Amino acid sequence: MFLRIVLQLNFSDFLFLTSRIKMKSFFYIRIFIFSGILVLVSLAVYAQPKLQDSTDILRVQKQENFYHELGNKAKNKRIFNWLYDAMISTPVTPADKKILSYNYFKRHKGKTITKISIKPLDVFGPTITDTSQQAANWLEKTANRIHTKSNLKTIRKQLLFKVGDTVEPEFLAENERFLRQISYLQDVRFLIEQDSLISNSVNIIVLTKDRFSFGVSGAVNGTNSGAIRVYDKNIFGIGHEISMKFVGHLKKEPYLGIETHYQANNIAGKFINLELGYLNTYLHEGYILDIEKPFITYKTKWGYGAQLNRFLKTKKISSNSPVALKDPVSEWYSDIWGGRSINIEKHNTYTQLTFLTGMRNYTFFDRSKVPEESKRFFADQTLYMAGIVLSRRNYNQDQLIYSYGITEDIPKGFKHEILYGYDTNEFGDRHFFQFFASTGNKIGEQKGYYYSSVGFCGYLKNNRFEEGMVEGNFNFISKLRPAKRCNVRSFVNLRYTLGIRRFEIESLSLKDDDLVRGFGSESATGKQRLTLKLEHVVFLPRQFYKFNMAVFGFADLGIIGSNNKFIFNEKYYPGLGIGIRLHNENLVFETFRFRFAIYPFHPGDMTWHNFVLDEQNKQQFESFEPTQPDPMVFE
Repeated sequence: MFLRIVLQLNFSDFLFLTSRIKMKSFFYIRIFIFSGILVLVSLAVYAQPKLQDSTDILRVQKQENFYHELGNKAKNKRIFNWLYDAMISTPVTPADKKILSYNYFKRHKGKTITKISIKPLDVFGPTITDTSQQAANWLEKTANRIHTKSNLKTIRKQLLFKVGDTVEPEFLAENERFLRQISYLQDVRFLIEQDSLISNSVNIIVLTKDRFSFGVSGAVNGTNSGAIRVYDKNIFGIGHEISMKFVGHLKKEPYLGIETHYQANNIAGKFINLELGYLNTYLHEGYILDIEKPFITYKTKWGYGAQLNRFLKTKKISSNSPVALKDPVSEWYSDIWGGRSINIEKHNTYTQLTFLTGMRNYTFFDRSKVPEESKRFFADQTLYMAGIVLSRRNYNQDQLIYSYGITEDIPKGFKHEILYGYDTNEFGDRHFFQFFASTGNKIGEQKGYYYSSVGFCGYLKNNRFEEGMVEGNFNFISKLRPAKRCNVRSFVNLRYTLGIRRFEIESLSLKDDDLVRGFGSESATGKQRLTLKLEHVVFLPRQFYKFNMAVFGFADLGIIGSNNKFIFNEKYYPGLGIGIRLHNENLVFETFRFRFAIYPFHPGDMTWHNFVLDEQNKQQFESFEPTQPDPMVFE
């Protein structure tokens, strides 16, 4: 709808809109107008018109002849050849792997499963599509020998079907997707083999490829603090995880602290996950217990979970709290929830109605050092919640989005949620309301993917609305395009957040990497924020010591300020940069990232540039499965 309105604007509308923007603000965004034009031109070049008649066909043929002739002339000059490959390419239509997978299973629909075989592959060498490949050198061969393959019993516990069941194409595709989400598995493929004796029976071969499960990571924060973490995502091949993180600070005690976590996944084959943690660093000290049974498939009827935290010292009531303290407090936190899901369409098992309930409690033991203006955020309180979720989920399959050459499952569907809560608070009881709606799918025939969401929430106390917020989000991922031997994608993210009657101490910022990358100002705050992120990624064909490489360039824009003004009259903070990512899908290591950015109109409390060399967690797709009741956070 937003794009439709923009496209319908005529020139006079555009003049009227720009007249509302301050000249200084308009000067700030000129460089982003240029960047946006480049993106739109790229999309226009890549777009293929539908062939409706002979005139269209002739026009497309003329275009193809023009680009062919242009390409031949560009080859004579090196720089023009590079520009041609980077900006102009012949569109291709990749196969919809989800449809192919579904059709493959569909040929055997209703047949009885008489045997299930599990074949784990070596970490290095073979692939899901070519199991005959061998490890290339002594290092890979050594890694294969010391790696403990996933226990066959562990893999069998993850299967949602058994011998004697009939083949359900949708359910097999769903089970494949679920297995690919497991951190220590790189890829999974179900192969169906016709039984040689019984025509209505089949054998299923489960082909799995592990990742090398041991990893090390680290980070340095300025000159005073740093951390190093060692972990194993699949200890002894049983699917359990263990990690130990050493955190140090030169000026704060304890000078060397530790964070350790243990996670047992899919206990007793019931898809129940348990996590235990102990933390004792200069940031916080305490214990963590987390147990959860998620709605893993559309056939999962019951979901529940409980998180219990006892912090002897912490500066935030939660990791995403908008308010932090200088001196730590002692806290008890609990979050317990449960839900029942029902398939509501007889001919569409993916559409579900889910009823949720939950309780979230904060109890503090020492608040003597909490400033007066922050005390309401460190109040003893219990929020009782009940909600209804209408959702539908399915998945497209593609590659080279957030990963490097493995199958990625892109959610499609919708999720609409209504949540009510009653907050028993020492500063006064109040009612809570929240509405959230999201949707996502392919655009046309493999022209890209989109995700959009809108949410509204707030509290009602003594017939007065308070602590409200509105948030909208739009993501676009272009289709994969070839450029000579490389592949390219473009990413667009637009996000808007508005606070309504928020307390003075609550503020939005631009510090998060999901907003303006590398932006570190503490002074750029407000109650209203609009961010635009543009990124163009080139996936390189060559590897760097077995690490896949992707070069990216980006242009970010953050607008932030008071909620009493039109957003485009607030302050503008742009960021421009380039970088490279390195990742090996055979390892559980995160993505290594080098990034350099500049900020043309930066505030006084930060520099004009930012350099980052660190690890980046793999970005996750926004999904549509029912989850625990969770109030939106103003941050």
